[in-house]
Amino acid sequence: MELPLVVGVDGSEPSLRAVDWAADEAALRGVPLRLVYASLWERYEGAALAEGLGRSSEQVLADNIVEAAAKRAHRREVDLKISTEVLPEEPVPALLGEGRNASALVMGSRGRSGIAELLLGSVSLTVAARADCPVIVLRGGHDSQVDAGMRRPIVLGVGEDAHSTEAVRFAFQEAEERRVALEAVRAWRCPSHESVDHPLLAGEPARYHGQQAAETLEAALRDAAADHPSVELRRRVVEGTAREALLDASADAGLLVVGARRRQGHFGLQLGRVAHAVLHHATCPVAVVPQRV
Repeated sequence: MELPLVVGVDGSEPSLRAVDWAADEAALRGVPLRLVYASLWERYEGAALAEGLGRSSEQVLADNIVEAAAKRAHRREVDLKISTEVLPEEPVPALLGEGRNASALVMGSRGRSGIAELLLGSVSLTVAARADCPVIVLRGGHDSQVDAGMRRPIVLGVGEDAHSTEAVRFAFQEAEERRVALEAVRAWRCPSHESVDHPLLAGEPARYHGQQAAETLEAALRDAAADHPSVELRRRVVEGTAREALLDASADAGLLVVGARRRQGHFGLQLGRVAHAVLHHATCPVAVVPQRV
């Protein structure tokens, strides 16, 4: 059974851009597209029955939103299989539930209730930090990025754990399906407490740490690169923070892929500082791929 690509919709402009992006992505992957609206917001404001319809105004609004989103996706990808769902639940638990049977979740950076000053909506951030499947948040504010992004390289952030295969394989698969290059980035810094008197560091501490970063990067990529030989792979070892290196790379990327550890038995937001930073500041869509540890 092909797991659908699920999009959270609410009628806002960011969610409509997410529908456009997800329609292209679902067509590329050859999977169904599922459009989900979830909200209890009007319950707290006093839902009024829509005149002559016998339904709450919230239900009418929700039906209109998913219908409009479905028509928009069909116009973009005529042959795409699309389903819709209106869920009378809070958005976060509803979307987390949908993510258990999804190939990925796609979301806009903010919804209808988003405050302009916020860098990222709380729903998008919480879902990205807790979902069981990859979550793709549509960063960037221009419709043109939807099309252009499919022709730009995929950027993969590689962290300390060379065996975090989920994010690596996700990035290779995306690059292969789009027929674009994959740029794998590993950042490194010399720890401030280290002394150049150390026998391995004497004279060339930067070279030593750069070499260690290159070896970590190669170990992380080796298996997936062998499985996807058609992907043009670019390796980048950058001195500096991972946050700065990835944000810089996002300027020319179609998608930025990062991993996020999910520890069994731990609750709350399991995201990590780097993933948190790129979700707030990247200039391209960001995919957060869960890694079970």
